[in-house]
Amino acid sequence: MSLRRRTLIAAAPSLLAAPAFVHAQASVNPQAVEKPKLTLAVGGKNLLYYLPLTIAEQLGYFKAEGLELQIVDFAGGSQALRALVGGSADVVSGAFEHTVNMQVKGQKLRAVVLMGRAPQIVLGVNPKTMSGFKTVADLKGKKIGVTAPGSSTNVMTNFVLAKAGLKPSDVSIIGVGAGNGAVAAMRSGQIDAISNLDPVISLLLRSNDLKIVSDTRIVAESEKVFGGPMPAGCLYLAQAFIDKHPKTVQALVNAIVRADKWIQAAGPGEIIKTVPESYLLGDRAVYIDAFLAAKGALSPDGMFPEAGPETARRALASIDPEVAKATVDLKAVYTNDFVKVANAKYPKP
Repeated sequence: MSLRRRTLIAAAPSLLAAPAFVHAQASVNPQAVEKPKLTLAVGGKNLLYYLPLTIAEQLGYFKAEGLELQIVDFAGGSQALRALVGGSADVVSGAFEHTVNMQVKGQKLRAVVLMGRAPQIVLGVNPKTMSGFKTVADLKGKKIGVTAPGSSTNVMTNFVLAKAGLKPSDVSIIGVGAGNGAVAAMRSGQIDAISNLDPVISLLLRSNDLKIVSDTRIVAESEKVFGGPMPAGCLYLAQAFIDKHPKTVQALVNAIVRADKWIQAAGPGEIIKTVPESYLLGDRAVYIDAFLAAKGALSPDGMFPEAGPETARRALASIDPEVAKATVDLKAVYTNDFVKVANAKYPKP
């Protein structure tokens, strides 16, 4: 990380001077979707975790597919999930494991396109309040900030704690969001540790306000932590919606697959010219740093790995007795069918 950061700082001026990006539009007629106006719920849209969603929106990929999307941004993924279950959203851009967890609770949700092939969540401690930190067991009795209680950042925290022999009740979980509020909570010492994502993590690292404990932005480390490929950011919907609106779902998937591929071919300069200024948290160099750290964990083509759903189930089962004792139909929580069509339609970025 340190070598990457030094290289990045040296290269930042030239990256920022990259040629202006020209928006690419598909030269195809939008398909006749069943429901062109949709509400999408997301928790922390500014995060690199959701970069494909932002790119698809900013470059007009949803519009090119005949969709008019209203994106509602919540503090965390658990709140976005509640919007879908409650009927105020049609689709969620969120963490894959919610599809597994909700099947156990009797809700038939299905992931249709992958945005992240690793969770990109970093668990780290506060050097100010935990200067003597040695192992995860030292977190007992401490305050840990997550994007929102019940979100994937909370699940990741519980998982790491469980591997160290700690229960969720051994710590205090505090929702701090996914932006400047999370940064302020760490810097002021309101929390002793944090489970969050980029650009929050890179900003805290740059100012020496974070000591990393577990980093799933690195695909190899994520697979080591979870024991296999752990699908992360994705689009998921109710199975009933998918059955009723297959062309609408295909349009959504087409847009995200295009965005996945565009990101892999793009340089940092193109990225920061495309995302909203507010996403940079006041520091372009930090956002570039964050993008380079996260790029490898973003999906190149939207495909779910076959072993991924079982990894997610196993991770949830290790911290939730209800999941552990349940019989989960893993083939019902995801599909690559729409992604295969999208890749055939858009073979290149």
